[in-house]
Amino acid sequence: MCYDDKARPPYPPISGGAADGQEIVLTAADGNRFSAYIAHAAQPGSAQVLIYPDIRGLHQFYKELALRFAEIGIRALALDYFGRTAGLTARDESFAWAPHVEQMTIPTFLADAAAGLAYLQAEGRTRATFVVGFCRGGTLGLHTGAEVFDLAGIIAFYAGMSRPIAGARGTTLEQAGKNRYPVLGLFGGADPGIPASDVQQLEAQLALAGVPREIVSYSGAPHSFFDRKYVEFANESTDAWTRVLNFIRAHAGA
Repeated sequence: MCYDDKARPPYPPISGGAADGQEIVLTAADGNRFSAYIAHAAQPGSAQVLIYPDIRGLHQFYKELALRFAEIGIRALALDYFGRTAGLTARDESFAWAPHVEQMTIPTFLADAAAGLAYLQAEGRTRATFVVGFCRGGTLGLHTGAEVFDLAGIIAFYAGMSRPIAGARGTTLEQAGKNRYPVLGLFGGADPGIPASDVQQLEAQLALAGVPREIVSYSGAPHSFFDRKYVEFANESTDAWTRVLNFIRAHAGA
């Protein structure tokens, strides 16, 4: 189960600053128009992130997550990858996401991701850019890592590795073995959809790729544990935030 409408991202373990966000519409090179949410930092630092949501697309959790990043100086853009089949409609609890997941292809997704990266880099060319993906978005992050983009790293929360995606050049694990960028992978140890053997294979494939990597599995934590309503996993969420920020600092070149 991915995030529902009551889910909210945990606060980062440092004091927040000012940020503002707005919904925008981006256009891919092939003319596809899709929704996105940009959050600007009042005092921007040396990094920015492109957020890949879960299977429900660009819903409130990811807009708030973009703001949390911006509050700590990291400009953030969250994109919606259902514009091709669902248009510019809302991604609230009523959105029937399953048919749109089935119609997604890697080539068209990468075209949309390229548009998101171009938007970020047009205003922040000197900033290191990271992909941060959740669930389906984490999987898509691993596929992105095999492509030639101007990226500083891939951060994947609970990336599934067993389901094929149309148009992919290989399985998610095979693409991880072609990764070009440092990777931080964060998993719930009690996630029934992502067995420990898959996580171990991911680490082996990233080792094959020869990229810096850090793979963390939180014992007893479920899928989507990174959520304020999971108060029993507050320590894991804080640790995950710390690892994300340390990873960005380490690979931002600042």
